[in-house]
Amino acid sequence: MIYALQGALVGIGAILPGVSGGVLCVAFGVYEPMMALLTQPVATLKKRYRLLVPFCLGWLLGAVLLAKAVAVLFSLAAGVMLMLFLGLICGTLPELFKVSERSDPQKSWTPFVLSLVLSYFVFRLLEHGGGVAMAPNFASFLLCGALWGLSLVVPGLTSSSLLIFLGLYEPMTAGIGALDVWVLLPMILGIAITALPLAKGVTVLYRRHYAVISRTVLGFVVASTLTVFPSSFDTPIMLMLSLLCFAAGFAVARGMDVIGNKQQMQEREKKT
Repeated sequence: MIYALQGALVGIGAILPGVSGGVLCVAFGVYEPMMALLTQPVATLKKRYRLLVPFCLGWLLGAVLLAKAVAVLFSLAAGVMLMLFLGLICGTLPELFKVSERSDPQKSWTPFVLSLVLSYFVFRLLEHGGGVAMAPNFASFLLCGALWGLSLVVPGLTSSSLLIFLGLYEPMTAGIGALDVWVLLPMILGIAITALPLAKGVTVLYRRHYAVISRTVLGFVVASTLTVFPSSFDTPIMLMLSLLCFAAGFAVARGMDVIGNKQQMQEREKKT
């Protein structure tokens, strides 16, 4: 249930502007298994099927069925919904920092600082760029898939924001919601073109330099969170609702971490 819920949230986050599916994968601790799944699907499924099967089913549910409803809520109160997702991300950060620190306490946190500063600068540049308009066709939906796959592998890179910049966000989400084959097929191809080769490289780097890579990825996550944090609210009521949603998201994320840790301990005990 927890893994399916996390998958649904990642699927929704991949669609929504300002939220990175890759960041949510890192936040929920499934980033590394997902990269391994893209690289060695059969071997990884055999080892991690209890996590990956419900997670992927949840992802499909979130991306295809729930995204339309959440998109409506986003259009009504974007700041409030964004704060909910930011709460989910921030609630997982303490555990992510602990895991990275335990992996190699002697390693420097310089990769985290460099990644945070550089990615924050790049995200700000993208945010303040002007928009362009591309015609919705096979090639443009192929690009949508390529950017979506890139944002899955590179945490913090929000494909939705880039697609809004290119004028492709609305036709893409409409096509996904309608299950339009001529939108879905080029998108799947585009995801495969970018995500598969990059995931292989990420998996190898994780195996050889876990502490460095995990801290670099954390820099992306924190920079992305700082970039999309709302700076103002329309009314005091909206501010209060936003703070409540942030707190709720934070509490849910911490709860999922606690349950996940207990499940892992129980699995270890069964093996021993």
